Amino acid sequence: MCRWAAYVGQPVFLSEIIADPVHSLINQSRNAEECKTNLNADGFGVAWYGHRPEPGLYRDVYPAWSDPNLRALSEQVKSALFLAHVRASTGSAISRNNCHPFAVDQWSFMHNGQIGGFEAARKAADMLIPDALYRHRRGATDSEAFFLVALGNGLATDPIGAIARTIATFEALATKTPKFRMTSAFSDGEILYAVRYASDGVAPTLYHRWSTLQKGRAVVSEPFDAACGLWQEVPDKSFCVFEGQRVQITTL
Repeated sequence: MCRWAAYVGQPVFLSEIIADPVHSLINQSRNAEECKTNLNADGFGVAWYGHRPEPGLYRDVYPAWSDPNLRALSEQVKSALFLAHVRASTGSAISRNNCHPFAVDQWSFMHNGQIGGFEAARKAADMLIPDALYRHRRGATDSEAFFLVALGNGLATDPIGAIARTIATFEALATKTPKFRMTSAFSDGEILYAVRYASDGVAPTLYHRWSTLQKGRAVVSEPFDAACGLWQEVPDKSFCVFEGQRVQITTL
């Protein structure tokens, strides 16, 4: 399993979410508390939005705690919307192409979870990716395949419908139990979306909280500070829309 954090609001330095807090995402890469393994050392990535519609993207295969460039970048880049991820592989190779977030045009996407027996279903999943999007299939993860199929299912115009249809499709492809578990975050650069879902009722953790100091909202796999009472857990089978202070959580 992986850990991730996302932010939307007034521009802040990336380090305020991924590096500075006592239980920051970088800390979670070697000391996670709410997942099966406390080590998420199979790569990392950050996607941030700035002056262009497409996100900036920085990914590498090193453990997040050992890459000084990640910390240096996070201390200099400010963004009003960004996604960050530390990876624990569930079977696919440790390579830059398999590191999250993934990006296509203005869309970025990251994922934590698993699809039961995906190796046996990978070819079938790849066949579901539309021809126009298949050139973006650069890695071998279930996460990237899910993202590209969701784009083909209409993510840009019907986000909740596209996600629901894609979940149903990948659940049907699963060859082992648990069939499907996920939390994910994705964005078009304007709105931050998040999903928590599991076919067996054991979904990975997901929280959100508004910061009056930063005037923004953090959405995370696990809280990055001790202010636990301020964090709100997202229920299982939920689709979330975060835009400014607006929060909309719909049953998926």
